[in-house]
Amino acid sequence: MVLLDSPPETEPTVRTVPMPSDVNANGDIFGGWVLSQMDIAGGVLASDRAEGRVVTIAIEAMRFHKPIAVGEVVSLYGKIVKIGRTSITVHLETWACRNSSGKEVKVTEGTFVYVAISRDGKPRLLPDLGVA
Repeated sequence: MVLLDSPPETEPTVRTVPMPSDVNANGDIFGGWVLSQMDIAGGVLASDRAEGRVVTIAIEAMRFHKPIAVGEVVSLYGKIVKIGRTSITVHLETWACRNSSGKEVKVTEGTFVYVAISRDGKPRLLPDLGVA
């Protein structure tokens, strides 16, 4: 497993700060909280590409590298890695800024799949962006 020394050079899709109510029994941020933040970030990218509503249909991969502490600034970066007829696959990385050192470290990464849906909740074709 290769961990980069610094986050991607793009703007994060989402930035947030976990609170004391988000901790698990060990005092670290609960994995489910991180997963939900990643799903939100991926959904932002997918809905922009889909030009409308999307739903999460799969998490193909998820890896927790390091814990997150209360109050650390968490930045989520995403990149669309695959586009199908109705689906969009997004790879996400979560980075935390350590309060003690100011250093940013990769804490999680995962691959999420979204499907574009119509107003009635049925899958719909993605818009053609005219890219040759």
